[in-house]
Amino acid sequence: MSTHASLLIELGTEELPPKALPDLAQAFYDSVLAGLEKRGLGFARDSARMLYSPRRLAVLVEAVALQQPTQSSEVLGPYLNIGLDANDQPTQALLGFATKNGLAVEQLQRTSDNKGERFVARSEKPGAATSALLPEIVGEALKALPVPKPMRWGSRDISFVRPVHWLVLLLGKDVVDCEILGLKADRMSRGHRFHSPKPVWISRPEDYVDSLRGAHVLVDPVERRERVRAGIDAAAAEADGIARVPESLLEEVNCLVEWPKAVLCSFEREFLRVPQEALISTMEANQKFFPVLNSEHRLTEHFIGVANIESRDEAEVRKGYERVIRPRFADAQFFFDEDRKQGLSSMADGLKTVTYQQKLGSYADKTTRVASLADAIAREVAADEDLARRAAELSKADLQSRLVNEFPELQGIAGRHYASAAGEMGIVADAIDHAYQPRFAGDSIAASPLGQVLAIAERLDTLAGGFAAGLKPTGNKDPFALRRNALGLARTIVEGGLEIDLPKAVARANDLIDHHVQREIVRHKDGDKAKIREAFDKAADEITPQRREQRIAEIQDFVFDRLRGYYADQGFTGAQFDAVADLRPASLLDFGRRLRAIREFAALPEAEALAAANKRIRNILKKTDEAIPAEVDPQRLEASAERELNDAVNAAVAATDPLLADRDYVGVLKRLAQLRAPVDAFFDGVMVMADDADLRRNRLALLKRLADRFATVAEVALLA
Repeated sequence: MSTHASLLIELGTEELPPKALPDLAQAFYDSVLAGLEKRGLGFARDSARMLYSPRRLAVLVEAVALQQPTQSSEVLGPYLNIGLDANDQPTQALLGFATKNGLAVEQLQRTSDNKGERFVARSEKPGAATSALLPEIVGEALKALPVPKPMRWGSRDISFVRPVHWLVLLLGKDVVDCEILGLKADRMSRGHRFHSPKPVWISRPEDYVDSLRGAHVLVDPVERRERVRAGIDAAAAEADGIARVPESLLEEVNCLVEWPKAVLCSFEREFLRVPQEALISTMEANQKFFPVLNSEHRLTEHFIGVANIESRDEAEVRKGYERVIRPRFADAQFFFDEDRKQGLSSMADGLKTVTYQQKLGSYADKTTRVASLADAIAREVAADEDLARRAAELSKADLQSRLVNEFPELQGIAGRHYASAAGEMGIVADAIDHAYQPRFAGDSIAASPLGQVLAIAERLDTLAGGFAAGLKPTGNKDPFALRRNALGLARTIVEGGLEIDLPKAVARANDLIDHHVQREIVRHKDGDKAKIREAFDKAADEITPQRREQRIAEIQDFVFDRLRGYYADQGFTGAQFDAVADLRPASLLDFGRRLRAIREFAALPEAEALAAANKRIRNILKKTDEAIPAEVDPQRLEASAERELNDAVNAAVAATDPLLADRDYVGVLKRLAQLRAPVDAFFDGVMVMADDADLRRNRLALLKRLADRFATVAEVALLA
C-alpha cells in the first residue's frame, strides 16, 4: 500500500490583480509548504511547483506523506521530593499529574535535570491522516496571503482578493472532502474563458498541467512567459525590428493572459515626430504594448500587443489595438506641437508663478539657486561654467509644458527635445535630460560631464532646501525624496570620478537657501498674512552660524548614510565603512579610495593585531587628562622596545609621506602593517602609564604619533 501521493491545490477566481499576482502565488506556495512541514508531513520539495494564471492560484507537490508520523509527547511532572512522601508513596500532586495525563502512577517515567530527578509522562499516538489536515493547511495559507483590501461579493460573509468560483483539492486520485471559502472541493477545474469554458476533469495531480494546456490554459508561469516572449520576438522579426521588452512589463503581461498570442500592429508614421519616449511611455504604461525598435534603437511605426485569445480573425484584434492607441498618440502630438510654439524660454518665465515649497519659493527661485551652484561646481571640476549655468537656467522649464503635464515621467526628456528645437547646443540639451539620472534604483548616472554638474547642483539644492524647511525624512515619510537625492548625489560624484569638496558644496547650497529666506523675511515682515510672517520668523531663528554648521554636518551625515548601503551592496563591511566615515573625508571620491584600501588592509594577517593595538591606544589616550607633547623626546626613551618602536614609526612616517601625497592609501597601510612586531614588543615590555610623569607623557606621545599615522587613512581601531 502506497504511503505517499501527489497533492494538487487549485483555487479558481475572477481575474486577479496582475501586479500582485506573482507575490500572491509565492505567498500561497510558501505557506502551503510551511504548513506541510509544520505538521511533519514529508514531501518532495525539489519537485514542488508554484503554478498560477490570471484566474487561479495553484500548488502541485509530489510524494506527500499520507499520514503524519507517530506523535510523541513528553510532559514534565513534579520532582521526586514533591511527588513522593516519606514512605515513597505517591502524593496528591503526583496522583493528580498522572490522572491529568491519562496514565497510572506506575506508567510514569523518570528523568533528570540540573535540579534533580522528576517524573515525566510519555505517550505516543498515531499521526493524523494528511487528508484531515489539508483543509486547515489551505485555510491558513489563504489567510496569510498579502491582501491589503479584500473584497466581499454576493450575500456571503466571505472575503478574498477577488470572488472565488471553484476549488480543486486532490491527494492522489482522491478528492479531499472539505469546504473552504464557501466552496466544496472537487476535481473539476476550468479552462480558458473563451476557448474552453467548460469544466476540466482532473484525474490526478500529475495530469493537471497537461489537462489545462489542453483547455487552452498555460498554468505554468515559466512556460507562459516563454510563450509570450517567443511570440513577441517572432512578431518583431516580421517587422525587421527588435522589440523593447522591459522585464516588469513582460511580467505584468504574463499575469494578464492564459493563452497568449502576440499580434503585430502599426500606427501612422507621422506620430514619430513626437519624442519617442512619450510614445513608448503611453504604449507600455497605458496599453501594455511592446514597442518595436530598429537596429539603431529608434522607435518604428510598429508595436506588439499580446492577446489572451487566438482569434479566428486576427485582423480585427489588430484593428482594436491600433484604434485604442491613436487618441493617446494624437494627444501627445498636439501637446508637443503646442509646446514647441510656446518655446522653452517662455516656459522658464512661467516658473515664477509655480511654488516649489512655501519656505523655499518658486521653481524660478530654485532654478536661480541651481544655476549659481552649477556655475561653482563647473569651476571646481573644470567644466564650462557658462554652459553649466545655461543648462541650469533651462533645466526646470519643461515643468510648464503640456507634454510633461500629461506625461510627468518625461521631465528632462521633454526639456532636451525643446532645447534642441530652440537651437540650444547639444551638450546643453543633453544635460537637461541627464541631470535627472539616476532616475530609479539601478539606473546609470548622467553620461555627460555637464549633466553630472547639473545633477549635483540640483540635488545639493534639494537637500539643503529640504533640511532648511524641516523636511528631513522620518520613517517611511520622505515627501521631497531626500534619500533618493542624497544617493544620486553621492553616486554621481563617486562614479563620475569628480573631486568635489562636499562640506563646501553643501555650505554653498545652504547659504543660497539662507539668502532666499532672508530676502523673504524682509519682504513679508510687514505683511498682513500672520501665518506667512510666523513661518518666516521661525525660519529666521534657523539662520545662525551655529545652526548653519549643524545643518551642514547633518546633510553630510545624511549623504554618508546613503553611502553605507551603496558600499554594503559592493561587499564592504559596516566596520570598514565606519573606519573611514570616522574621518569624515571632504571628498567622496577620496572616501572610496580609503575604503578600498581599508578592505585590502583588513585581509592582511597583521590587520587584526594592529586594529586591536590601535583600539588599545585610543582607549589609553581617551582616559588621560594630561597634555601630550607634540613631539617624542628620544632622550627619554628608556626601554629598548620603546626605542625600537620609535625608530620604526619614524621610518614608517618617512616612507608613507610620499604615498599619502599620491593618495596611495593601500601602499600606506601595507607599509604600516610592518609595524606589528615592534608594536607587540612595546606592549609586552613597556609600562605606558609609568609613575614618572615625563616618561609617561613621552610614551603617550609615541603612541599618539603611531595612531595618528594610521588615522591618515582611516580609524583602524574600529576594525577591532
